[in-house]
Amino acid sequence: MNTPAPDLRAIGWPDAGDATPAADRAGALAAHPQARPARVIEQHRSGYVVAEAPGHALTVESPPEWMRRRFPPQDRAAVGDWVLIEDATPRPRIVALLPRRSTIKRAAAGEHYQQQLIAANIDTVFVVCGLDADFNPRRIERYLLLIRGGGGTGPDAPEAVVVLTKADKDGSDADASLAALAELAAQGIVAVAVNAKDRDSVAALDRWLGPGRTAVLVGSSGAGKSTLTNTLLGIEKMKTSEVRESDARGRHTTTYRTLIPLPSGACLIDTPGMRELKPTGEEDLADGGFADIEALAAECKFRDCHHAKEPGCAVRAALQAGTLDAARFANYLKLRDEVAGAAHQLATRLAQKSDARVQGKALNKRLDEKYGKH
Repeated sequence: MNTPAPDLRAIGWPDAGDATPAADRAGALAAHPQARPARVIEQHRSGYVVAEAPGHALTVESPPEWMRRRFPPQDRAAVGDWVLIEDATPRPRIVALLPRRSTIKRAAAGEHYQQQLIAANIDTVFVVCGLDADFNPRRIERYLLLIRGGGGTGPDAPEAVVVLTKADKDGSDADASLAALAELAAQGIVAVAVNAKDRDSVAALDRWLGPGRTAVLVGSSGAGKSTLTNTLLGIEKMKTSEVRESDARGRHTTTYRTLIPLPSGACLIDTPGMRELKPTGEEDLADGGFADIEALAAECKFRDCHHAKEPGCAVRAALQAGTLDAARFANYLKLRDEVAGAAHQLATRLAQKSDARVQGKALNKRLDEKYGKH
């Protein structure tokens, strides 16, 4: 019987109180009685590395259908996913992907609409931003939209925490930067400033890193994600490099996503810096850090108010009164348009898939009528 081993709990296997439908997991386990659960800790072009316990990693093969060009990327396993594996030659293979309880994703770069999973089955997302030229409230808002607005709702939705690193750097002003995020703090989004090289300072994150929990680090190159990982581990495991003085940007010292068990009993997923953060079209602006602006818009005199010159516009009134930051509102409008555009692309793609299925069924019916069923 493929009952999960106790060591799986050390890498985040959900306990009995997990909100994910237990029946879905049980059904998948029952369908593959010779398989056993493992967690994806690395994802590469050629396959996956999974673990059944801390320090017990093995390379496995992907299911053949995952290698097909048109297979939806979001239906393949990502780092943090739970899969079922079976022993095979020359190496074990994945036979099933277990149900997810949360994801973080973005729209992939390129002209054609695709979704790219960043991580799965996570409790907390640390949005890492340096207290140097890397500090950018607008980019933080974009991250929060993807995390909170598109990562699911309810008890399984990942919590977003803004982590401002490099508090030890000359010229850094943590208080001023935290004040610049006051609108987010008013919505319950926690922001903390730390020296990523100092374990005592990084202890501010311990409340999110208890046994059985999984956190992921996201942020631009040079923000301090790998330094933070090393400090939490207590060893220099992740490669780090200096950032450029001109723009505080770093090189991609982390080149692939990896899940690492921490001494606290939590798991941490480190990710490469992301230059492009495109919405998928599934995001909700209210959940994504703009609940206050959405609430103001609901008070406008006209339901279809564009917040330009219409009379009775509550948003323009807040801008004029100085209670709504103009730069933040401009970013809201930009992201609103991007989400709408992505939603249109998503709807078009789903309609095309539906049409293709209908056409395929019609073709099969004609062939059956002409040649008979085989």
